[in-house]
Amino acid sequence: MSGHSKWSTIKRKKGKADQERGRIFSRLIREITVAARSGGGDVGANVRLRTAVQAAKGANMPADNIDRAIKRGTGELPGVSYEEIFYEGYGPHGVAVLVETLTDNRNRTTSEIRHLFSKHGGNLGEVGCVSWMFDLKGLITVEKSSVDEDKLIGLALDAGAEDVDDQSPEYYEITIEPSKLEAVRDSLKNAGVPLVAAELSRVPQSAVTLGEKESEQILRFMEVLEEHDDTQKVHANFDIPDEIMAKLAR
Repeated sequence: MSGHSKWSTIKRKKGKADQERGRIFSRLIREITVAARSGGGDVGANVRLRTAVQAAKGANMPADNIDRAIKRGTGELPGVSYEEIFYEGYGPHGVAVLVETLTDNRNRTTSEIRHLFSKHGGNLGEVGCVSWMFDLKGLITVEKSSVDEDKLIGLALDAGAEDVDDQSPEYYEITIEPSKLEAVRDSLKNAGVPLVAAELSRVPQSAVTLGEKESEQILRFMEVLEEHDDTQKVHANFDIPDEIMAKLAR
């Protein structure tokens, strides 16, 4: 599993996703607004907007919130103008980290993200220093207990998925070319397969395996990065052995 997926698993086990509903809504609203601004407010013609709206619906966001976010993006309603910035660097123990942000103040966000890297034993780098280590992919997560493995593999591959990874003890990870994410997601949902997540993610080409102490440090770093108000997603190329994952997730 990718570092982002490992972190997502930890959050689900600790119930963090429920605790952070307000932050999740805020991030989704920003993404919808920016997607509408960059590609228009027609969900049928704007793939990025359609993906963001699907994610918002999956998080049970009220339809009125979604509609207002779209209208802010298209200029029909007043709203804050956000800028997309990617921050790249190395966290503790040489882990490559990529942070996606949407901000209304580039200088403030850059200063604060740089401080977080430095405080936690990392270094913020130049654009391109680690992004080459990650591939943009569609990523669907499914609980193993919810579906038969052979059935899932058949459905996913027939719909156009690249791979179904079963290395996690609890989840299947389905990797897809970004352009096929919607088709695979819809095919699985129509077949009655419950999805934990369906999103675009930066999947690392290789991973740094960590011990228990190092894992605790990188997970703390991931947590503070994700808690920053301007952060949308954090990606990293660490790998945590299952036995350590189980201990840390308690």
